[in-house]
Amino acid sequence: MTVADLSEVSGVSDPRRLAEAVLLPGFAGTTAPDWVRRRLAEGLGGVILFGRNVVDDEQVAALTSALRSERDDVVVGIDEEGGDVTRLDVGRGSFVPGPLALGAAGDPELTASVAAALGERLAACGVTVNLAPCADLTLAAEDPGIGVRAFGSDPVAASPHVAAFVTGMQKYGVAACAKHFPGHGAATEDSHLSLPVLPRTAAELRDVELVPFAAAIEAGVRTVMSGHLVVREWGDEPATFNRTALVDVLRGELGFTGTVITDALEMGAISGAYGRHDGIGEASVRALLGGADALCLGGAPFEAETLDRTADAIVAAVASGRLSLERLADAAVRTASLGTAPAPATVQPVDYSLGLSAARAALRVTGTPRLTGPALVVDVQTEPGIAAGPMPWGLGAHLAELVPGTRTLSVSPDDVSTVLAEASSVDSVVVVTREAHRHPAVREFLTGLSTVDYIRVETGVPGPETGTGPRLDTFSGSYVSLRAAAEYLARS
Repeated sequence: MTVADLSEVSGVSDPRRLAEAVLLPGFAGTTAPDWVRRRLAEGLGGVILFGRNVVDDEQVAALTSALRSERDDVVVGIDEEGGDVTRLDVGRGSFVPGPLALGAAGDPELTASVAAALGERLAACGVTVNLAPCADLTLAAEDPGIGVRAFGSDPVAASPHVAAFVTGMQKYGVAACAKHFPGHGAATEDSHLSLPVLPRTAAELRDVELVPFAAAIEAGVRTVMSGHLVVREWGDEPATFNRTALVDVLRGELGFTGTVITDALEMGAISGAYGRHDGIGEASVRALLGGADALCLGGAPFEAETLDRTADAIVAAVASGRLSLERLADAAVRTASLGTAPAPATVQPVDYSLGLSAARAALRVTGTPRLTGPALVVDVQTEPGIAAGPMPWGLGAHLAELVPGTRTLSVSPDDVSTVLAEASSVDSVVVVTREAHRHPAVREFLTGLSTVDYIRVETGVPGPETGTGPRLDTFSGSYVSLRAAAEYLARS
């Protein structure tokens, strides 16, 4: 396709307009700043929404309507994976369980229904693309980035859920996005902070990590997100900049024809090499050269000056001949394809019934968790993952509602003595952990409670058993997963 052909589709051939058309920045606040609205009217590709932009569904719908009043094909993206990574429910916890819980439930039709409920809600809020599902697998026990965000570790078992999520999400016109290509689960570093090198050969990737991505593509996924991940056999550049990854493998071997969106370009994996602000322009050029289309700049709130420098770098690359106008125009057209707004719908009250059913189906019970009266719920605090952020929702409030007299104690892993003192005055103790196997201090904490008969509720990826007591695994820290665990305990 020539520049003229692409210009006819996109309505513009000016390099500056095309450069802005591929950018998706974030911003601060629950209303759009004037500079964002002005730039959208002038052709900025769109925006990415985060929890900082959300009050409730009605406010998000009003925000996206205001954005769309500037231009009706604005791309509005959001990370609404369900479970731990939620933006709409950042204050309360998600109304649906996360991917690992859905994988544990083992019913792809249920996964499709959950994704459809998410898609219907996002459509009513005016979102055009949801940066989900994770097609990554949970492969490394020490993986700090994926965990419960994946549908599991077995590519054959996880793939039907990935495909089902894509189908359900896109039912209401919201584009799904399979991420983070070629798969983050074997990484032992968090790309928010540094650049992981996958300990995988290209053949291993094809046999394992790429299988869920192939399923997503077969299901018609409209977007794929590149991961900031190095595969040595593909060269030293991360997949986001890597033509072997994005052009030869993703498009050539797997047959993907949709839009490639980058993970946020200000993340440590990229900014560590190129600089958090001025380097984003160079990173943007490299991503376009590597075959990416839509450039996500949304992890941190941006200002107009940063956007200007980024667009300037892209325009300069075209002027110098380093980046062809055809490649930039192609990326602009593919980005614009994500801006079709779903059919207008009225925001409805959030319905928790489907999510609760899915969360109950996911519960795994070990031993006989049984309360003998009002409980002390001990919430063991660990550093939150960057993708999810703080998760202050907790189990205690749910159990206190169902079992009057229950109280909650939030502790750090070195507060064993406090818990021992409090536990001596109650009949039942419930200890809530999150991936205890990844935190030596938490493992020591549990060992320190060896004299206490407690029920453990694990809300992350279950690791090797610690202790021999009764246990509930929820596979998610969502509102409904915690509620389901509390219901189970209250019935006991």
